[in-house]
Amino acid sequence: MAEDESSLAEFEQVDFLKDRHVRFFQRCLQVLPERYSSLETSRLTIVFFALSGLDVLNALDVVDKPSLIEWIYSLQVLPTEDQSNLGRCGFRGSSHLGVPYNPSKGPGFPHPYDSGHVAMTYTGLACLIILGDDLGRVNKEACLAGLKALQLEDGSFYAVPEGSENDMRFVYCAACICYMLSDWSGMDIQRAVQYIRNSMSYDNGIGQGAGLESHGGSTFCAIATLCLMGKLQETLSERELNRIRRWCILRQQSGFHGRPNKPVDTCYSFWVGATLQLLDVFQYSNFEKNRNYILSTQDRLVGGFAKWPDSHPDALHAYFGICGLSLIGEPGLRRVHPALNVSERAFEHLQQLHRTWREACT
Repeated sequence: MAEDESSLAEFEQVDFLKDRHVRFFQRCLQVLPERYSSLETSRLTIVFFALSGLDVLNALDVVDKPSLIEWIYSLQVLPTEDQSNLGRCGFRGSSHLGVPYNPSKGPGFPHPYDSGHVAMTYTGLACLIILGDDLGRVNKEACLAGLKALQLEDGSFYAVPEGSENDMRFVYCAACICYMLSDWSGMDIQRAVQYIRNSMSYDNGIGQGAGLESHGGSTFCAIATLCLMGKLQETLSERELNRIRRWCILRQQSGFHGRPNKPVDTCYSFWVGATLQLLDVFQYSNFEKNRNYILSTQDRLVGGFAKWPDSHPDALHAYFGICGLSLIGEPGLRRVHPALNVSERAFEHLQQLHRTWREACT
């Protein structure tokens, strides 16, 4: 009898608690816990994790879509009448960054530090697509001008016009923005491609920049960027691709880790798993071990996933844990588009928008 109870407990440990994850993401959309307070200025990314997570869970019906669409558009930094702030346009990360109306200056007066952020522009556009919006109120020209102003000579991108870190994360965000807006004029593609090549490391992974350590996240960003550009085969030889495939396959222990000799972490089940799928070798990973690890980080009380077992769940790891499960075909989950990091349903909506735009131009 004791053995039977032990077997039952083991079975329950790997049960996917979908309803609790739905409620977890609902709470993320409504209020940020105190430990998230430092993330207020990047709230749009948390909204993206929650929204896309609900989409993958096939539970978008719990969302007040019109109100959320209006809030996202309120974060758009629009050009002034004289377009003097054109290089600062895009999306802010939070209404906390909004500039109060100053009647003495007039409604179009720009604050010198009011600007978009490349990651917020990416997640803002992605959220609108997930919500079924037609992007009709997005000032595409301004977004692309703001994006172009962020690219450096080496092909990488700053996050904000004032200057910031510049690395592979923001190259990926820039590629996603151009892809979603169906316009690559916002970046110098050749410089970005060269930046990716220069970031390849001696051990065949890809780092955040030239000479930096190979990393599962930056390898994903590089490979996904090349796939969105349609330049994967053109940029990397088959021998190079095979070496990257091997580096990624070796990141699996139970789940995946992001660097050699580092602990396994839930989010790399997406970062590395999606890279393997883009490189057509994900089927050679161990799905059962990966699933068991992801579910070992599931919070059975409040929902969500953590990076490690017995840790606090958070929006990022909850989202990428669910995406990792989607990649291996967990029943009841929508499929994820591995390059753009949204559901296949949202991706199909974007493709329809692109077709509509092309027809309008002919």
